[in-house]
Amino acid sequence: MKKKKLAFVLGTRAELIRAVLILEHIQKAKDIELILIWSGQHYSDNLKDVFFREFNVKKPDIELDCKGSTDAEVTSKIIAKLYPVLQKLQPDAVAFLGDTNTVVGCIAAAQLDIPILHIEGCWRSYDWRMPEEKYRTLADHLADVIYTYAQEYKDRGVTEGLNPKYIVVFGNPSVDMLQRFYFKRKEEFDKMANDEFFAKRKIQKNKYYFMTCHRRENVHIPKTLLNIMKMVEYAEDPVYFAASYRTQAIMKEMNITPPKNLVVVNPIGYEELLLLMTHAKAVITDSGTVNEEACILGIPCINIRKATERPQVYDARSAIKFDPDQPAKYTLEVIFKKLKKITGTTWKQPLGDGKGTQQIAEDIIKRLRENQLRGHLPTDNHLPIQRSFMEDGIEI
Repeated sequence: MKKKKLAFVLGTRAELIRAVLILEHIQKAKDIELILIWSGQHYSDNLKDVFFREFNVKKPDIELDCKGSTDAEVTSKIIAKLYPVLQKLQPDAVAFLGDTNTVVGCIAAAQLDIPILHIEGCWRSYDWRMPEEKYRTLADHLADVIYTYAQEYKDRGVTEGLNPKYIVVFGNPSVDMLQRFYFKRKEEFDKMANDEFFAKRKIQKNKYYFMTCHRRENVHIPKTLLNIMKMVEYAEDPVYFAASYRTQAIMKEMNITPPKNLVVVNPIGYEELLLLMTHAKAVITDSGTVNEEACILGIPCINIRKATERPQVYDARSAIKFDPDQPAKYTLEVIFKKLKKITGTTWKQPLGDGKGTQQIAEDIIKRLRENQLRGHLPTDNHLPIQRSFMEDGIEI
């Protein structure tokens, strides 16, 4: 019997972190040929290769090398380079995850009429300034099957006109990843978190904040970036900032002098990230993934966002909000008072039961085997509005 063929397109470390266990499960299916395609959106060792090493994932089968200095350059390269690859492979389906430039590659699959699977669909922050908001909306409306992480996300998709029959709800893969790579290895992580580890980074255990910040609406606008720096300066302990290369370049272009308590370092691997998060007083971030991980790990978080597609962290009271576009509304004094209120408290993480990745993988395998991939075909419960070829009694 001919194997079913699945192309899985990734391009950033955040995508890889959430896809690792899904890929692992799919690879166990002997009748499925899995082709991993790496867009090249992230390409440096500490944004790409270190994660393949730490997760023991096979290297990509195909690398598109889509580097660029602008979103337009990256996305256009991804579409142009992915199109002939998919045309040659002729996969039964193509899977994308998340909302990055790489996900815009779904246009190439749509042009070739190849079924699209969108993992992490139906998320909405309703902040239309975000390129990611546009990308995930685009991917959802091109996708044949959407995998989302909560019923409320599915409900949002249905209100946009998406077919409810092809929106599947499973738990968040971030829970599964932390169970595998942190909680099952906690003794090992505790040993690694020794005095030497923190001294090498010029910080003291439990006496620093850990920070990431990369979103365009935060770092590309001088006013918001300066307000974030003011918040950092207000922190009573050092802030250890694992900054993306783009963020570092923008800070230099804007001639922003980092606050004295800000320790700026290059991007880091997953193990180091977990070590730094779990021994910080709190996490300061605009990353959706890091925000989720902090909630799951029990670490309080300042969310540097006007709006988030992950409101469950507020429901759980694991995070507080700082909108750098409205600093008068979210004053620094109030922010850190609120942070102290949730510091030392416990909460039940609301993001999943640790079975989401296996369930997503099993559903993908089942649909491939049974040819249940065409979500845009009308169903009894979701018929499109039909127009007659007759208008005002006159045949057209």
